[in-house]
Amino acid sequence: MSRNPVRAALTVLAALLPVLALGLALTATTPPAAAAATPVRVMPLGDSITGSPGCWRALLWNRLQSTGHTDVDFVGTLGPQGCGVPYDGDNEGHGGYLATNVANQNLLPGWLAATRPDVVLMHFGTNDVWSNIAPATILAAYSKLVDQMRAANPATTVLVAKIIPMNPASCPECGQRTVALNSLIDGWAAGKTTAASPIVVVDQWTGFSTATDTYDGVHPNAAGDQKMSDRWYPALVAALGRATPGPTTSPTVSPTPSPTLSPSPTTSPSPTASPTSAPGGCTATWRLAGQWPGGFQGEVTVRNDGAAPIAGWTVRFPLAGGQRISQAWSADVTQSGTTVTARNASWNGALAPAAQTTFGFLAEGTAPSPALTCAPS
Repeated sequence: MSRNPVRAALTVLAALLPVLALGLALTATTPPAAAAATPVRVMPLGDSITGSPGCWRALLWNRLQSTGHTDVDFVGTLGPQGCGVPYDGDNEGHGGYLATNVANQNLLPGWLAATRPDVVLMHFGTNDVWSNIAPATILAAYSKLVDQMRAANPATTVLVAKIIPMNPASCPECGQRTVALNSLIDGWAAGKTTAASPIVVVDQWTGFSTATDTYDGVHPNAAGDQKMSDRWYPALVAALGRATPGPTTSPTVSPTPSPTLSPSPTTSPSPTASPTSAPGGCTATWRLAGQWPGGFQGEVTVRNDGAAPIAGWTVRFPLAGGQRISQAWSADVTQSGTTVTARNASWNGALAPAAQTTFGFLAEGTAPSPALTCAPS
């Protein structure tokens, strides 16, 4: 018996219409999957201390992961060189490179275009110091590199290290040359920072020993890697809180240079009034971390001297000489008239007995000698 092919096709189509309608309805009513959070892109930038193999990066990466900072992508055109643990090893740590050469040869724009960082961790200048490049020339290179970062992303947060000490057998003068460079970094950063693109100084120099923390007087050993990671961590966590992934989004907060003690022999770090304690054992100690004409950088160490943990702290001190705080980091700092109040950040309020933390600030005016009070909460 013959079949009409047209009638058969129409019959099949009629049977499929309800199925097609149901599929369209499901498509229209099912919401799309939520987009994954865009990670903050972090570029470690420097020489062999950063990249050969630069295992402080492995320690830092894994600490970030273990403390809940998982939306972070370390970026760079170079890959990991092995540190014995899994980690995101992308970086721009070019062994033997000078910051001045990278700036003069315009190498950075290509790396930036390939990686699009939101935050840059820059420990750069060791080979410049070794080559007896003048500190002013190195800082001019820093400025050019920062300008190139901002051209690629106007909201880049730049964490700049005071470089670790040097004591190579072939360069007995390198130790003092490092001091000379580091002594100028605070002032350079204060003049170069902006609200949209803050520059934060991270003191990798203070407390770092070439005898115990390096294997050759220059490059960090395991102990040195741990110290470097520990110094980067709080500054980077603060930067992650400011950074919004994307090449043109401006951060909404503008902390700047990190808590540091300038190694310059001409700077006069000066603990002043004896720390005072509120019930519960909280104490606060002040020191002058750097100064320049018309301004200074202060650092306050908060310590739990009690027998029980504290959940937070508040430090108050007077600035009675007309000084005005312009920027601060690692604490919520406000000024009302001559009274400054600093409350812990979200990540450094809880202190176990004998534990301590620091916060810092920049201010206009002449450095004071304030008496501090500290109250736990």
